[in-house]
Amino acid sequence: MSKQKDFVKFENVDKSYDGKVLVVKNLQLDIAEGEFITMLGPSGSGKTTCLMMLAGFETPTNGEIYLGGKAISSIPPHKRGIGMVFQNYALFPHMTVYENLAFPLRVRKIPKDEADKKIDKALSMVSLQGFASRMPGQLSGGQQQRVAVARSLVFDPQLVLMDEPLGALDKNLRESMQYEIKHIHESIGVTVVYVTHDQSEALTMSNRIAVFNDGKVQQLSSPDELYEKQLIHLLLSSLVRTIHLMVKFQKYQVENVKLNLPMLK
Repeated sequence: MSKQKDFVKFENVDKSYDGKVLVVKNLQLDIAEGEFITMLGPSGSGKTTCLMMLAGFETPTNGEIYLGGKAISSIPPHKRGIGMVFQNYALFPHMTVYENLAFPLRVRKIPKDEADKKIDKALSMVSLQGFASRMPGQLSGGQQQRVAVARSLVFDPQLVLMDEPLGALDKNLRESMQYEIKHIHESIGVTVVYVTHDQSEALTMSNRIAVFNDGKVQQLSSPDELYEKQLIHLLLSSLVRTIHLMVKFQKYQVENVKLNLPMLK
């Protein structure tokens, strides 16, 4: 069965919080089924707002968002079949790992026997077998984020959204989790929309990268294309700086020669 090329579709989407300033401007973006796409940009560029609209926590001011060919702007978050991973983990501190994973299954009225199998499978995916009875406070930051990832996958969502999920981790753990998340994506083929301001994360994990700035997608390309364009830009910038320095040096030499010429008598 062929995968849908516009599985997620932003069609002429605007977003304003005050009715005056647009934080997302006429967004047109198609995301293929099974794709890992990263929304990359600085704070205030509109990337997280797009993720929140897709999740159902914000509503577009204009335009429409489609999931699997169905308009979803009027559908509440819990009925969209979307998994979500936040930067701060958002685990229930009074629940065990098992209970945290069971929560989205209980909301969907999944029978306990089936839920237990799904929980075991999700914990296995993030290498946390044997941690089901632990409380979040007994886990490291990396382990808590693994639980958050497992919870987003446990009910077999059609789409997973990740909002800067590795931002609270140290460098080594962050790099390790990048490869784990990418491995999970490749293993199960779920569609992932990932938000970050970290360029290395985007280049490491993505099939495509949407570069956001001032509420618009300024560039949409594969990591290789983006890297090549940036490399060319850096080389050109370096060349321009070199030429500028050479011109300044030559000008200095000419002026210095003039100053040292003997006066004609």
